[in-house]
Amino acid sequence: MENIQKIKKASLITAIKTPYTMNGEIDLDSYDQLVEAQIAGGVDGIVVGGTTGEGQLMNWEEHLMLIAHSANKFGDRLLIIGNTGSNNTREAIKATEYGFASGMHCALQINPYYGKTSTPGVVAHLNKVLDVGPAFIYNVPGRTGQDLTPDIIEPLSQHQHFVGMKECAGDARIAHYEAKGIACWSGNDDQAHDSRHHSQSHGVISVASNLIPGLFRQLMDEPNAELNQSLQPLMDWLFCEPNPIAINTALIMTGKVNPVFRLPYVPLSKSQQQQGIALISALKESDYVGHAPKLIDETLLKLC
Repeated sequence: MENIQKIKKASLITAIKTPYTMNGEIDLDSYDQLVEAQIAGGVDGIVVGGTTGEGQLMNWEEHLMLIAHSANKFGDRLLIIGNTGSNNTREAIKATEYGFASGMHCALQINPYYGKTSTPGVVAHLNKVLDVGPAFIYNVPGRTGQDLTPDIIEPLSQHQHFVGMKECAGDARIAHYEAKGIACWSGNDDQAHDSRHHSQSHGVISVASNLIPGLFRQLMDEPNAELNQSLQPLMDWLFCEPNPIAINTALIMTGKVNPVFRLPYVPLSKSQQQQGIALISALKESDYVGHAPKLIDETLLKLC
């Protein structure tokens, strides 16, 4: 329980992007630089191999290697949350066991997607993975097609390894849970400030903080409606196509990662990139990761 209380103190968690070398392999040098930028920006933890980190495009060897690398290199400075969830309960259990053996502090677990199961099946799945060790439960109906409603989560919250929710169902749901003592982190960047300061969320698990970690630190630490409003257009742009397309594009444009996309992801269009350049350029260069943004050079772009 003491470990779970420590985990709950992390208010700003970045769903970290996974960069690639020009031959499409995981680029650990660039990854380490991205993580160092998160630490410099005051981030409390990272989700490794989540949707933003493209765990869905990795084989398990890559996925578990990156969790182990993160825990070994950064585990004394950051909360390391391994996305070891799966559509397959046995696979999720095995991956979670390996993740904890590698030194991660916590897991991120999702309800079975695509191969949807019944409500009793969801409950059985989540109980099994919670038995392995501390975990956030991730509710993202837009991706799974199945909402983890309070009648499912409230009994599960009594499990000794339940940390809290990464919740994408909005502020009303978050406020409901927090009033019942169930810890919640917003999964929606555009709502995260109000979730934190109006609905008493524990924080955010963020995509945008890959690019603007220090500004998101400010949003989590103190109410700042003016800053929050000023960042809404950028946050909207980062979700103009399904995540992680825009954040990948942004970090390529600011020179922090190579111009490599693992398919089925491809870059934003040139007009979308120009919108992003205008939004990022409106910030102080010290407030975003990388240098002044520019259009992706299509002659260098690699799809793999």
